Amino acid sequence: MYLKDLHLRSFRNYSDRKVEFTAQKTILVGNNAQGKSNLLEAVELLSTLKSHRSPRDRDLIEENSDVARIEATIKRAYSTLELGIILRRQGRRTVSLNRENLRRQIDFLGSLNTVQFSSLDLDLVRGGPGCRRNWIDNLLIQLEPIYAYILQQYERIIKQRNALLKLLRDRDSASTNLEESQLKIWDEKLAEMGSRVTRRRARILARLTPIAREWHASISGKTEILDIVYTSNINWLEDDPIHVKEAFLTKIQQRRMAEKQLGTTIVGPHRDEIELFINNTPARAYGSQGQQRTLVLALKLAELKSLEQVIGEAPLLLLDDVLAELDPNRQKQLLNAIGDRFQTLITTTHIDSFADLWLENSQILAVEAGKISNF
Repeated sequence: MYLKDLHLRSFRNYSDRKVEFTAQKTILVGNNAQGKSNLLEAVELLSTLKSHRSPRDRDLIEENSDVARIEATIKRAYSTLELGIILRRQGRRTVSLNRENLRRQIDFLGSLNTVQFSSLDLDLVRGGPGCRRNWIDNLLIQLEPIYAYILQQYERIIKQRNALLKLLRDRDSASTNLEESQLKIWDEKLAEMGSRVTRRRARILARLTPIAREWHASISGKTEILDIVYTSNINWLEDDPIHVKEAFLTKIQQRRMAEKQLGTTIVGPHRDEIELFINNTPARAYGSQGQQRTLVLALKLAELKSLEQVIGEAPLLLLDDVLAELDPNRQKQLLNAIGDRFQTLITTTHIDSFADLWLENSQILAVEAGKISNF
């Protein structure tokens, strides 16, 4: 797939700017806080309907404006798509495909596939379990857009179930049979939707791990071995819906007293962990900065390949001010990996930090205060 053009109006610091992409690699050059990352953020929104920088639409809208628009033309293998998002300071956003508004945002997902690599991605190694759960969930949404609905329903169930658990905790022994029966209903819902989440996570990690391990060995000169271990909150071994749901319900019963005392749900994939090891040592605790960068790069390359295998087309690669942080060997590995198969948008503050091979046949644009021009 190929991003042909991007039109931003009242988005972040872009009042009205349209960019046409004319090469497989586009390098955006400029000082900090000029709008380079904002442009990549707009592409990210078109891909996932999420921004990793802000959860609130109003933060994405230019000051003194009530509405922001993002529009793009995407060339796919068998069609050309026109994508649009309208963000409102007050009210819900609108998404459109080929100029037709969509009732369900889930129907928009999958139109544009991207892999983003920024300095924030080091949190995949350094951060808490939630960082790694979000990472694998965002990948799953691109591979299987229905997963966005599954995750949304699971989070709704957690919220409702927690409210009931708090009520039972506060009433203590005075809880009624009605409330207990309501809890069992939510147990069933939690087990049903939670098993769908955990099974999908386990499957994608099983696909991703050997690819990431191969890239990691290549980048590290085969001196290090990467392992990714999915530690489920539920004890299940067989990837079968009935088996996993039964294991879920068994665990809920085992932790019933603790959940009532705490007034919150402690069973389910919202408590899962994805552990990363280098040579059998936890990367989070002991990996050097160079090792951590190598690990994250291997994960991102594995994402690229997994998406390409599943959707049958090469996704876009978004490199947000990260290339300069890679040593020449890692730069070369990344360049060899993407070749000319993946359209790549790259931000940087210093063009001279790039190896000559990166500059060959690249479109280079200057970004300054929300204005874009040829470099």
